[in-house]
Amino acid sequence: MFNPEQAADLLGRRVAIGGERATVRFAGLVPPTTGFWLGVEWDDPKRGKHDGTHEGVQYFTCRHPTGGSFVRPEKASFGVDFLTAVRREYEFDTEEELSQEVIISSKKLKWSDVQCRFEKLPVAMLKYCEVNGPGEPGEIRNTTPNIEFLNLDGSLLTSWEDVAAITKQLDHLHELHLSENRLRLPFDPSAHCLDFSSLKTLILNRCELTWKQILECAPMWPQLEHLSVEYNQIAELQRPEGVLQTLVHLDLYGNPLVQDSLLSISALPRLDCLNLTATGISAIQFEDAPPGHHTSMFPALTHLIVDQNNITEWSVVNELSKLPSLKKLSCRGNRLVSSDGNPATANQMLIAKLGQLVTLNGCEIEPLERRGAELDYIKMFGEEWLKAGGPGHPSTHFTNQHPRYQELINKYGAPEEGELKKPGPSVLKNQLLKITFTFPDDSSRKPIEKRLPASMVVQKVKGLLYRLLKVPPSDLRLTYTSTKMVGAEFELSNDLKTLQFYSIEDGDQILVRWS
Repeated sequence: MFNPEQAADLLGRRVAIGGERATVRFAGLVPPTTGFWLGVEWDDPKRGKHDGTHEGVQYFTCRHPTGGSFVRPEKASFGVDFLTAVRREYEFDTEEELSQEVIISSKKLKWSDVQCRFEKLPVAMLKYCEVNGPGEPGEIRNTTPNIEFLNLDGSLLTSWEDVAAITKQLDHLHELHLSENRLRLPFDPSAHCLDFSSLKTLILNRCELTWKQILECAPMWPQLEHLSVEYNQIAELQRPEGVLQTLVHLDLYGNPLVQDSLLSISALPRLDCLNLTATGISAIQFEDAPPGHHTSMFPALTHLIVDQNNITEWSVVNELSKLPSLKKLSCRGNRLVSSDGNPATANQMLIAKLGQLVTLNGCEIEPLERRGAELDYIKMFGEEWLKAGGPGHPSTHFTNQHPRYQELINKYGAPEEGELKKPGPSVLKNQLLKITFTFPDDSSRKPIEKRLPASMVVQKVKGLLYRLLKVPPSDLRLTYTSTKMVGAEFELSNDLKTLQFYSIEDGDQILVRWS
């Protein structure tokens, strides 16, 4: 039982109560009740009842008006030291088992063998294990010196000094998880740079941190490459000056970003992957580069994730085309729509506008898919291109809206007169294509001409051929040739894709072979 003399030492301590985490904001008497109380601020304010006030007296304050409670000390757990948590998690009790045999994976070992196992332990999963500190000086280094991966999510550590007191004894630590902690900022961050000298990956999700606070802590992590700070209180980004320069992967998922501040991190020289999912962004602009040219910002960025945002304008995609190294884009859950309202058409526009992409929304872009998307894009905006001045003289307005269009014209040629107006979705669905089936391996068979809907999938085409040829669909191999690409033959490799997907047009030939 605690007494009032101990109150000062308890303030700021982290506690676990009924599986929930809280911070002690008050310790003492609360008249007219008797006995000793802890006033706590819950991590989850829905667990609380008030703001630290009892019968008109303010005993402590909370960020949320219902984030506080009074609890008896015996209801709160103040946690255990690091090695006690390790032994509990791996079911070793030194007091009881020093002289006993220990069973690991059905093998009987003496305690000295278990200690040897601890020395070789590369991973310590101590999530929600109520770790509150390092314990006796040097004991972690003596017992578990080879830990490389450490999970301390939801611990009862109070400050970054507590964390450093653990990590300084783990020379091989390269990945550290500290999500759902509330750590007091360090007094002198640079004094702890050697305590995290091997750290490459740091996970700080749901820690109520601002970007400014992260930058204050950043001198402690001189070799950091992967930083995840999902669902924090990050709104405005500031430029990292002399810190985070080794960062390769930054995850800002779920933070309410001020989008105008996004460019503050654009000078990070090694940043390869940036996750901006659910950050509320709707626009981005690289004013240092005109349409069709590369920006100097985000020079190493190859992978950008902007899922579940408010992007509605295709001008944003035009800006993304300025990123010099972009290869992978995930853009799901936005409201980018094409004129026909078809999501597949919108994906085609993304592929056509971002010619440097290798993957879109987690799927690799196949050569035929890219070709089909680019040809359809040419047709879709061909009439607008002619009205804007056509070959060699498109207007500035058209070029700004379609920076890649002339490049595609140079690649495939200008659209023909009959292709300038893109049919609407209902017409596309019912459009019949005149297709000639030929049989290059059977010269005795005459070509067969059929009219097929553009929306027909390859699987159904094979079913039709089965009825005509009596050859099982699984034995059929289909390719096609186009009058526009003389000498080229393209395989219809995916049975679930449509003829339209492969950009098969009226008058094309499908070559039929079978084993």
